[in-house]
Amino acid sequence: MKKFINEVDAFLPESLRGFAAAHADLVRLNEEPAYLARADAPVQGKVALISGGGSGHEPLHGGFVGRGMLDAACPGQVFTSPTPDQMQAAAEAVDGGAGLMFIVKNYTGDVMNFEMAAELVGEGVESVLIDDDVAVEDSSFTSGRRGVAGTLVVEKVLGAAAEAGADLQALKALGERVKRRTASMGVALTSCTVPAAGKPTFEIGGDEMEVGVGIHGEPGRERVKLAAADRIAEQLVGALLEELKPERGQRVLLLVNGMGATPLLELYLMYDAARRALAPSGVEIARSLVGNYVTSLDMAGCSLTLTLLDEELAGHWDAQALTPALRWGC
Repeated sequence: MKKFINEVDAFLPESLRGFAAAHADLVRLNEEPAYLARADAPVQGKVALISGGGSGHEPLHGGFVGRGMLDAACPGQVFTSPTPDQMQAAAEAVDGGAGLMFIVKNYTGDVMNFEMAAELVGEGVESVLIDDDVAVEDSSFTSGRRGVAGTLVVEKVLGAAAEAGADLQALKALGERVKRRTASMGVALTSCTVPAAGKPTFEIGGDEMEVGVGIHGEPGRERVKLAAADRIAEQLVGALLEELKPERGQRVLLLVNGMGATPLLELYLMYDAARRALAPSGVEIARSLVGNYVTSLDMAGCSLTLTLLDEELAGHWDAQALTPALRWGC
């Protein structure tokens, strides 16, 4: 294993300190318990958005803390849920008096710990559970579908709505609507390597790919021979269209997300392949995003996410965001 690392136990706190120092104008770090918060938090009169999960998926979630997105993010150890006391402390630090919205990926530890944190915080807490991965219904990490790159879409849309003054119940309804209109599926070309393990999470042949892989390296739908990019895009797009069943003329957001070790040259090639694969369906790609946003450490691979847009969702997507990893309209 070759990593830029000092000691395994210091890996996460040193990374968090570096992140906070590099983006001190946007975020602040609390080390015990660990959470990242907006530099200007709490924002009085605004619903505060809190998310989090195991580290190793950067820039999710800490990279999306800032104006127009999250108020706080709770980082667990690599691929390990943060603890309820982290979530409670983060919620109390960013509470502006208008309520708290937890954005939770559907993994057993995340769900359980965010539920416990909500009980500790008390009244004025709502949550949205993200389960956009259409590859498999259950895995060793989840009951039901996994939350993957669609989490970014939910955080962006709800963040913009909260910044515009939406109340807690409106955000809850909006979150449920956008997650129903979002679907994702990925493919891995290599495994990731968790620093504490020191070896790849799974073995995969040099001529193989894992279709429907999870962002922790969980098995997908099938292990098959490596195919051309066009064929991969067709398979992923087909699964998303089957799930969402958009009408012809439907406007969509297309997110091509890298898993951490796939260069942009390949991701843009996959965007072109996905764009052509979508053409026969008659949908209109109205918004696009390409890059490494919801990663799996050093895994080579990518995922495709489609969101069915309407005027409201497109407006929230276009609204100003100023975070370490996502910023426009500023």
